Parts: sequence; C-alpha cells; structure tokens
Amino acid sequence: MATVRIPAASPAAWGLSTPENSIAERSTLMATSAFFAGLSAFERAQIAQSARMRVFHPDEFVFSQGQPIRHVMLIESGCVKLTQLNSNGNEVILWLHGSREAVGVFGIPAKCLHTCSARVIERCRALIWDWSKLDGTPMGQKLRENISLILSERMQELEERFREIATEKVSKRVAFALVRISTQVGKPGPHGIEVCLSREELAQLTGTTLFTISRLMSKWSERGLVLPRREAVLVRDPQRLLDECDTAD
Repeated sequence: MATVRIPAASPAAWGLSTPENSIAERSTLMATSAFFAGLSAFERAQIAQSARMRVFHPDEFVFSQGQPIRHVMLIESGCVKLTQLNSNGNEVILWLHGSREAVGVFGIPAKCLHTCSARVIERCRALIWDWSKLDGTPMGQKLRENISLILSERMQELEERFREIATEKVSKRVAFALVRISTQVGKPGPHGIEVCLSREELAQLTGTTLFTISRLMSKWSERGLVLPRREAVLVRDPQRLLDECDTAD
C-alpha cells in the first residue's frame, strides 16, 4: 500500500467537482459509520470526493454471489438484504443493513469474491466507492482495520444466532430476530417499531416456515404484541414481545 503523506491542503486542491456542501454532508454521514471510524474530518472529506451517489430501487441487486468485490457502499437511507442460495435454489437471508452501514466489506476485498448477494428491500440512497481507489489512499490501512472489527462483530452475532437456533424454541428465535432487526433497521413510530420484512423473508431469516411465521404473527397480533402489515411487521413493545413470546408455541 502506498505510504503517501496527506498533503496540508484544502479538499478543493484535490480537484473537487462536487459542491462543498455535499462533501460536508457526505463526511457527516461517514462519521457515523464504523467503516470510517478513526478518520479525521479532513481524511473523510478526501474520501468523500471520490464517492458517487446512487439510488437503488426495491428488488434491485447491488451485487451478486460469486462476483468479484469491486465496490464498497455506505447506505444513507433504505435497507438492503444479504442472501445466499442453498442447493435447492431457496434463498436464505443472512444480514439486513440500514442507514450508516457499509455493504460489501468482506475480508481483503481485492482478493475476494462475494459469498452472497445484496438486494434492496426499501428504496436506497447510498454512496459508492471503488475499493481499489480507497485502498490506494493513505487511509487504506485504517479502513482495513475497521473491516476487521466489523467482521469480528458480525461473527459474534452469527454465534449468538446459531445458539438461538440450536437451543431456543421457534417463537423465541423469531422474537429475538424481530427485536434485533428493529434495533438495526427498524423505523420507530408512535405505535411501535416497523420492521420492513415480509413473512416469507422473516421465515428465511429465522430458518423456519412461512406457515409457522403466519401462526406466530396471528397469535401475537391477537395479544397486541405485533401488528402484521402487507410487507412489514410493527413491533409494539420489543421487551414485552421477548417476555411473552414463549406462550405462543
């Protein structure tokens, strides 16, 4: 990796073509993301200049399983699901990413292929960088360190989810998943937190069947724990859902 020193110049000296207020807005968004943790405002401004803003629509693919990792995406708004296909061609949801989260950070990107596909659930605005350009900056090493921390946290979550599948009843697993997702990508409102997942997607995420999810949603709805919607679930009280979910089995 290059060891170029950061020049003591304003972002404009780098051939800034994006309006300065947009650079500031992008830098502010980057400051809230774990991927850019530890970078100074000036370093973020440098990186922000090479980003391009793009809008993705529901069901649009960001990347597909098996493709080379070429880009990193930082979500400004919206939601993206990461999925894999099993041997029968059935889709399994691995992760959900929302605002301020980076998509496409796996291992050493320059040497990796995507192990999953990323598809948009909700209309998504995002900043996109070519990884080769990021890696070639003086901040590349720090970004690699941040990737390692992100992957470590994801591994911890995977271990927790595996424990839930191995030891918990289905109702508890689904409740844990809803509460976890509501924290990560939920939309708080006056009546609860909206999770934009269909029943089929919730079944994929929790390793159960559509029938089981429909049964649980019906029982929990009768007791005022959730409010099922066409392509979403409104979690009225996450803690109460965890406390009472066992009785729905």
